Amino acid sequence: MKLFNQEDTMFPLAYAEILQRVRAIDPVKYSSTRNYINGAITHLSPYISRGIISTKFILSEVLKKGYKPAQIEKFIQELAWRDYWQQVWIAKGDAINQDLKQLQTPVSNNSISKSIVDATTGVEALDAGIEALYKTGYMHNHLRMYTAAVACNMGHSHWKVPAQWMYYHLLDADWASNALSWQWVAGANANKKYVANQDNINKYCFTTQKNTFLDVPYEAFASMQTPEVLKDTPKIEFKTPLPKQTPLSIDPTLPTCIYNFYNLDPLWRKDISANRILLLEPSHFENYPVSQKTIDFIINISKENIDTIQIYVGEFKDLMVSYKLKNIYYKEHPLSQHYQGTEELRDWMFEVQGYYPSFFSFWKKCKKQLKY
Repeated sequence: MKLFNQEDTMFPLAYAEILQRVRAIDPVKYSSTRNYINGAITHLSPYISRGIISTKFILSEVLKKGYKPAQIEKFIQELAWRDYWQQVWIAKGDAINQDLKQLQTPVSNNSISKSIVDATTGVEALDAGIEALYKTGYMHNHLRMYTAAVACNMGHSHWKVPAQWMYYHLLDADWASNALSWQWVAGANANKKYVANQDNINKYCFTTQKNTFLDVPYEAFASMQTPEVLKDTPKIEFKTPLPKQTPLSIDPTLPTCIYNFYNLDPLWRKDISANRILLLEPSHFENYPVSQKTIDFIINISKENIDTIQIYVGEFKDLMVSYKLKNIYYKEHPLSQHYQGTEELRDWMFEVQGYYPSFFSFWKKCKKQLKY
């Protein structure tokens, strides 16, 4: 059977087209079909992750169409997961870069299976999803979970490098959502591991494949040895291809708005005259490397939607010194804590802050703020 073609997925750059995508959301159909590879998913994740639109904005737009929270609770929950992971990152900081709740076990390597990177696992849906990831910068959430389960729970790779590999290629790269989801699958941030067998993959990906290493009953996973196809785990490195720095044109009489990988909001302080700078810090991308496709995406979408934006490749402190910046504005984020100036809060769906040990303890508080 022909696989659903993820390569057809496109991510427009123009803000007006992004808004059209928001207004086209069918949250009821989303809830019932989102696990299927051709489900009514929104394809908004790159815009949320890059701070172009917020979860709060999306929820507001959906509720304006007359939906009641009880009708679309699953859709709202999925938005809330994004805010939840961000709240964990804010609370835990760099601790999310290690096993958060308990050690992942067993672990045989700190790399990733070559067959996953090469899309040659032999699992048709998985390999097609990885090839599409390289082409489009996107992978369906269910396929992300399958990939993580194969890498960590069958290949017994520690989650960190595989999570970096996926983050590197995703246009919606969000380290909190990515790292903590990988840990959830691997059992380092959850009470049990996530696994899926071939029948499950066939159901949601519309394949009919048999006789793969995943074609086993669920009880077989507990004692499964590493499949031969996953044993080769060479060292892998990720490098961000940053553009060369060119001189900026700064008006010293104006304030400066600093944009970055997690804040490309075209409406932010749009009503004032300001120097607008997209800051690409080499230190940031050394710790959280991304691909050429991702760099091109953030540069192109910034130029498309933010008038007069200029790009600075260098560290924040060097930008301040070189251009004698004083009146600086930026948005709060765990990776912008070293900025200086006036920090402004991001938009959150709910007034629920701080660390909660589980999503559902977080959601219980959020749900009280919805009018059912």
